[in-house]
Amino acid sequence: MTPHLPLHGLYTPLITPFAADGTIAVDALEGLAHAVLDGGATGIVALGTTGEPATLDAAERRTVIDVCARVCARRSAPLVVGAGSHDTRGSAAELAALAAWPEITAALVPVPYFSRPSDAGVLAHFTELAAGSPVPLVIYHIPYRTGQPLTAATLRALVRLPGVAGVKYATGGVDAEALALLEDLPEGRAVLAGDDLFVAPLMAVGATGGILATAQLAPERFAELVAAWRTGRVERARALGHALAGLAATVFAEPNPTVVKGVLAAQGRIPTPDVRLPLLPAGPGAVRAAMRRLAEVAALDAPCPDAPAGPAPTAPAAAPASAPLVGTAAPGVGRAAGRGGRGREGERAGVRGVRV
Repeated sequence: MTPHLPLHGLYTPLITPFAADGTIAVDALEGLAHAVLDGGATGIVALGTTGEPATLDAAERRTVIDVCARVCARRSAPLVVGAGSHDTRGSAAELAALAAWPEITAALVPVPYFSRPSDAGVLAHFTELAAGSPVPLVIYHIPYRTGQPLTAATLRALVRLPGVAGVKYATGGVDAEALALLEDLPEGRAVLAGDDLFVAPLMAVGATGGILATAQLAPERFAELVAAWRTGRVERARALGHALAGLAATVFAEPNPTVVKGVLAAQGRIPTPDVRLPLLPAGPGAVRAAMRRLAEVAALDAPCPDAPAGPAPTAPAAAPASAPLVGTAAPGVGRAAGRGGRGREGERAGVRGVRV
């Protein structure tokens, strides 16, 4: 196992698209994986919260990993897979099962939720997981889902563990703990922004990239944003940061990934906007608002001459009149809500993915 995987750049957590009969739309999933990499993403995340892993059965989770592993192998791109829960023994088994996919470069593992252990218990949990995992761990710190706030000192102790590569930081802002962690981050470890609205300010104080669901809709712009902060093009980074925060606010106006799926379906990139209960499809107003913002992002001025070359973002297509979007009316946009080859299947154990 690579003990300290370098983590930087844009990682895009993919949705799990569903066909009209409720099965996974495998071709659409593969197309999305290629599209975000074509748009400049460093790597992809399978079975993150955005992929609805809690509603997928074991065979479906294996299918998602198979598709993403195949794409990442072809593209020589990193693959991060969500795994784990609040049960240490069960999480260790899920991580062990990832050894069946050599393409996987890291696992995204949530801080234990619901049971709310002490900080010492969280440290013991990850100590055991990191010791037995076949891949490095990225600790998913998202207190509003886990009910488990952690101090910078505890996070620093966690990322010092052998086999832990870094933290996906998603606390709903840039707080004092983020500043303290980034001020004294152990060498070789990384912090990735996990809140789409706050990737720009978090990178401004030292994060090395982000794991960002909204990037499925505008990978070129998010990749440019990450590159701009990393290369010191501050004015461009600020302009992109403001525009993309506006897009992210519309995407998270209803529970993730409902708006992302609504936009992708309206663009004809996935067969349906369907999600599985207890989620409901995003309302038409929320989808239209996101598509308006997406068109604005696509129309941004061209990047500075020293910006990395890449394909221009494509403006979204209008939703077909013959296929109206379904759902309830969208709430007002304020603070983001609701965050956040199959031949080998028989030999692979089920992997639940990040459930928080």
